[in-house]
Amino acid sequence: MTAFKSIVAVSSLCITLGFAVAPALAAPTSYPLTLDNCGAKVTFEKAPERAVGLGQNSAEIMLLLGLEDKMVATAFWPSKVLPQLAAANEKVTLLTVEFPTFESILAQDPDFVAAALPSLIGPTSKVAKREDFERLKIPAYLSPSTCLSTEEVKDQYGSREELWNMDLLYQEIDELSQIFDVADRGQALIADFKAREAALRAGVSTDGKPLSYVFWFSSPAPSADAYLGGKNGASGFIADVLGGKNAIDSEAEWPTLGWESIIAANPDVIVVASLDRNRWELDKPEAKIAFLNSDPAVSQIAAVKNKAIVVMDGQAMNPTIRTIYGAEQVAEQMKALGLLK
Repeated sequence: MTAFKSIVAVSSLCITLGFAVAPALAAPTSYPLTLDNCGAKVTFEKAPERAVGLGQNSAEIMLLLGLEDKMVATAFWPSKVLPQLAAANEKVTLLTVEFPTFESILAQDPDFVAAALPSLIGPTSKVAKREDFERLKIPAYLSPSTCLSTEEVKDQYGSREELWNMDLLYQEIDELSQIFDVADRGQALIADFKAREAALRAGVSTDGKPLSYVFWFSSPAPSADAYLGGKNGASGFIADVLGGKNAIDSEAEWPTLGWESIIAANPDVIVVASLDRNRWELDKPEAKIAFLNSDPAVSQIAAVKNKAIVVMDGQAMNPTIRTIYGAEQVAEQMKALGLLK
């Protein structure tokens, strides 16, 4: 009877979220649970009851796992929540769409903090460091996808030597589902993403040489360097899924390049991010597109001349659950443009 109820619960979750996969049965969590997270040991004596999602990916994974009643707050949202999660997200306090303060997090009396980026709980974070939470006996978890070395690139996002893939995301989903003792839901979510990636890879053809892509996240001003997706990050993964490659040959997770360098890369396709945070004017895709078409030099890039500009949710350029959604967005537009078959 218990197993039957578990299947029904996960099946209902799958229907609610639009999954078309059979749920997988998984063993319940045995506490205390200890995980090796980015080189740190994190122990859970029981499932969290007052979790904080720092960063959109951490929050959306927990919401996809149906954990809104175990969440007290979220922060740092580059984009709006997935539409199918909007009702669940309404139950959770939003601290800020930008970086929260440590004090505002503690005011929620959390018993668990999950962070999407090292800028939120990393060694150089201005929000908090892992040890700040450890001193208060609050377990803190950082996304495995963003545990990167900063030795080669002297910024908080680091560099990536190998192309990111969904295995790191699956590890994150699996571990979060274990932490909350909802492993069946985690396995169902993983199965859905695996099916969607397989469908994308099987459903695209370039009929020629692999297309090269530039993924433009944003810029503080048209004259400033552009924040781009690095070749081995989520952007590179999307290009690979679609049978192409990232035109930016930098292992930095978020390289900043001047337009002279981008012009020299001469990509076949430019993917511009759509962001809801409104930090800069160029967070808006229409502002990016207007600049690409009006600047005398930039407008001569092959992608601009050929009108091969597509719009993608900016959060998909982070290695997150949004990445596969972003790949689907790009594929649909590329097929409409006749660039993918």
